[in-house]
Amino acid sequence: MAYEYAIALTGSIATGKSTVASLIALNGMRIIDADTISHEILDASASWVEEAFGKEFLRLGKVDRPKLGELVFSNEEAKKILEDFLHPKIREEILRRSEKQDKLKFPYLIDIPLFFENNNYDIKDSVVVFTPAEVQLERFMKRNGYSKEESLKRIATQLPIQEKKERATWVIDNSKNLKHLQQECEDFVAMIKEKYLK
Repeated sequence: MAYEYAIALTGSIATGKSTVASLIALNGMRIIDADTISHEILDASASWVEEAFGKEFLRLGKVDRPKLGELVFSNEEAKKILEDFLHPKIREEILRRSEKQDKLKFPYLIDIPLFFENNNYDIKDSVVVFTPAEVQLERFMKRNGYSKEESLKRIATQLPIQEKKERATWVIDNSKNLKHLQQECEDFVAMIKEKYLK
């Protein structure tokens, strides 16, 4: 059975989810990363991308992800075409990896950026990486070099981080510095181990 021991790891753009995933992995928990799977599938689908969106979205025979990203963030129809193609394939691959992990009978994380938005996974427990909205905006602008308007537009494509925090089973607080975040991740892993290794 898939997802029996799964915990969904989620957050929003620029709340530090990738950093948390790395820190949790360093603390010995296994992680299935939906973004990595999505990139693998997209990279293997260059000919489909060319057919669906045009040759200009390829660079040296590979999918030009930043360029495709710009298109789907500003064009609902293109976004839907891409998601209809990718999401079933991503779900299938996550399901396959999840069944493998469940055999070990110990919790593992599935890093799913749009866990609450898309409701595609039958996973009961979730952990949200939380950053206050104003810090999220500041980090996103700094990281991506977008204007405030463009940044707010991208952040608005997801549920507000406060709402995700309220729906989560557990919360990892990333409102301070890296040292604080490391401690939060260590505490989370220790809590999971204690809960399941009794």
